[in-house]
Amino acid sequence: MRAHEAGALHGEIGHRGPAWLRTPIDVNALVPQLWPRHVTRGAGGALAVAGLDVRDLAAEFGTPAYVLDEDDLRERCREFRAAFPDADVYYAGKAFLCRAVVRVIAEEGLFLDVCTGGELATALSAGMPPERIGFHGNNKSVAELIRAVDAGVGRIIVDSFAEIDRLTALARERGVRPKVLVRVTVGVEAHTHEFIATAHEDQKFGFSLAGGAAAAAAFKILDEGVLELRGLHSHIGSQIFDASGFEVSARRVLGLQAQIRDARGVELPELDLGGGFGIAYTTQDDPAAPHELAKRLRKIVDGECAVEKLAVPHLSIEPGRAIVGPAVFTLYEVGTVKDVDGLRTYVSVDGGMSDNIRTALYDASYSATVANRASTAEPLLARVVGKHCESGDIVVKDEFLPADVQPGDLVAVPGTGAYCRSMASNYNHVPRPPVVAVRDGRARLIVRRETEADLLALDVG
Repeated sequence: MRAHEAGALHGEIGHRGPAWLRTPIDVNALVPQLWPRHVTRGAGGALAVAGLDVRDLAAEFGTPAYVLDEDDLRERCREFRAAFPDADVYYAGKAFLCRAVVRVIAEEGLFLDVCTGGELATALSAGMPPERIGFHGNNKSVAELIRAVDAGVGRIIVDSFAEIDRLTALARERGVRPKVLVRVTVGVEAHTHEFIATAHEDQKFGFSLAGGAAAAAAFKILDEGVLELRGLHSHIGSQIFDASGFEVSARRVLGLQAQIRDARGVELPELDLGGGFGIAYTTQDDPAAPHELAKRLRKIVDGECAVEKLAVPHLSIEPGRAIVGPAVFTLYEVGTVKDVDGLRTYVSVDGGMSDNIRTALYDASYSATVANRASTAEPLLARVVGKHCESGDIVVKDEFLPADVQPGDLVAVPGTGAYCRSMASNYNHVPRPPVVAVRDGRARLIVRRETEADLLALDVG
């Protein structure tokens, strides 16, 4: 197919849509796996979340807004804890973090993974016990390491020889022995977008297994004896559905465990296999339930430990998207509906790439529905776009909406809990949306909407 001069998202035009997208029998129907668990259609066909009509939410909090089904979030936390009762489940805070979510994570018995000083500050300010925090990052500053060490975080995942030296010096100065894991780049090509595949050799994270850097890092820590090496860490990417990548990763990293044992007589007690478990953004996605993931991962680890004659290490995983992603939808208002010369219908909403960059950045697919009413109109294949001054400002590339969609309608896009608010920007000086948590028929603001005054407050010129 000929490349389109405006980019890949414009390469297929017309009213066909992708091959997997089917014309719905009922354009009002909700596909359960795409939506928070307590979202239904209520009076007049309007969406309701935990008993609250989205029209009322829009009236009170405005649009666009991220709407969090809090009980859905809590249920997913509990499901991961139940599926991995003998493991540590670290919520990957980079997916979405605010103080209210930190408190939910803590209350539901999860650990928390952070990767910057700002995320660490949020966690500590919300009362997360520091011993239940893990600190990631490929370029932690000295100031960030000092904060982590002084706070007493439970573990630091070291990512470079320079970091090992920095952390060792800090530990000596303070007379402490931080617990660390070595992040291993295992050379697995995960079946995901290249920007979120993190275990192949040519990328910034971790120590190369094939090149010997991972073994050298572990030996350095053990030989110096200042840091407490607890284990190895491997994360192969994000939005992954195929367990074969985890199988290869576990085999290789446990092979390194055996190499360390044979060379230094030490069996490391912990193993972190990361996260990256996929969720359903559209009907083409078929994610595994937590108990299925647990069964597969335990079988992989137990089998490889038997081969290497290793004691089975204490396991950790790091789900982020799989916990918060499905628990949130974004609520927009339609501003214009434009049919372009019979090529495509554009439905423009009052948000866009500033509140969801994933479509433009990763060519991600999303679903959508008209949220304020039901319709008897025929399905219309449309593209939901934003208000920003970019042709690539696309929220949903292809979706069937009712043919009578019109300005003033509300449109809801599910699956926006992960990497939407956390990657949001002020492009075109648009204030970022609020996050509204709904539970038991009540709504509360957990992150307020930015204002123009907020934007101007930073502009000291």
